[in-house]
Amino acid sequence: MSTSTSPGGCRPGCGACCIAPSISSPLPGMPGGKPAGVRCVQLDDANLCRLFGDPRRPAVCERFDHDPELCGDDRDEALAHIEALELAT
Repeated sequence: MSTSTSPGGCRPGCGACCIAPSISSPLPGMPGGKPAGVRCVQLDDANLCRLFGDPRRPAVCERFDHDPELCGDDRDEALAHIEALELAT
């Protein structure tokens, strides 16, 4: 499996942290935040955040970074790990 990462430190094409967790703070296009398991409207077709580096990006999103323990070896593992954390909190 490829472990290459994008300049932001994330696995290209993953987007798990923009889908699995809930976001309670407002973000552009989703003024009420987003529920867990719902794709963020700021996630583009390549599963990259359109708000990366933008001051409008929610603080919770800024805290997500590629962490091998959280992200696992592939997108499916990342989704499963983040979903488990979401359920536990």
